[in-house]
Amino acid sequence: MAKFSTIGIITKPSDIRLADTVRALLEYLHSKSIDVIVDETAGDLLQDTGVTVHGRDAIVEHCDLGIIVGGDGTLLHAARSLAPFDIPLLGINRGRLGFLVDVSPLEMTLVLEDVLSGKYQEDHRFLLHAQVIRDGEVIAASDAFNDVVVHVSDVVRMIEVDTYVNNHYLYTQRTDGLIVATPTGSTAYALSGGGPILHPSLNAIVLVPICPHTLTNRPIVVDAGSYIQIDLSQRNNAPARVSFDGQVSVDLEPNDRIQVNRQSHTLRLIQPVGHDYYEILRAKLHWSEQP
Repeated sequence: MAKFSTIGIITKPSDIRLADTVRALLEYLHSKSIDVIVDETAGDLLQDTGVTVHGRDAIVEHCDLGIIVGGDGTLLHAARSLAPFDIPLLGINRGRLGFLVDVSPLEMTLVLEDVLSGKYQEDHRFLLHAQVIRDGEVIAASDAFNDVVVHVSDVVRMIEVDTYVNNHYLYTQRTDGLIVATPTGSTAYALSGGGPILHPSLNAIVLVPICPHTLTNRPIVVDAGSYIQIDLSQRNNAPARVSFDGQVSVDLEPNDRIQVNRQSHTLRLIQPVGHDYYEILRAKLHWSEQP
């Protein structure tokens, strides 16, 4: 396994609860003579330390590893910006659930000791790429690590969408929305919507309707190479929006089209040796312990 020489630190912005973890991480990395570039997201946490913070471009240009301190949302944001540049990410969990940022602060230095010596596992996860098309023109585009969600905006009303897979008509739904999720995202919003858990190794995408008017509309799993098209019906009169990982949103109009397909690049996740996905599921979802 490759060894890392320049590490970028990215945090949940302005969350003072992370300060002790970030400072301990900096102290440890400096003790190992590792070059560190601190993202501007950590600026409020390090104001009295004299540490210089940088824009994300500096991490893209110089770093061969990114360490995320925060929750899954922090990693999702970093993934969209760093995955195109093949920069692997390691997550330190200071959030709530922590499916992706699964290294606890208490074991942080022990895990990093192994990682810096080349002892780690690497998991490749794919992203989605989506475009919003209006009157034949692309008006917005974004990647998504978890999901692309077309949903009603701000009111308790249904929207109407027509969905196609590889140009084959799938269905028309009146619904609160539709989730298009990766295997990584299958344990996020899609799971709350009643979708299945997809193992990260699966080359698949799941479509999960949100509170559909017709109760027989159920989640469907398709090949990750599929081309998915969601048309907001011209009959739709409720305000609608498309969101990418719940962090980037675009307002929609009737007849807008959302095209979703697998992104060509993947995200590299660094994990401790012996990382067990099923153990993570048991712990995070409070399933029964192993006998």
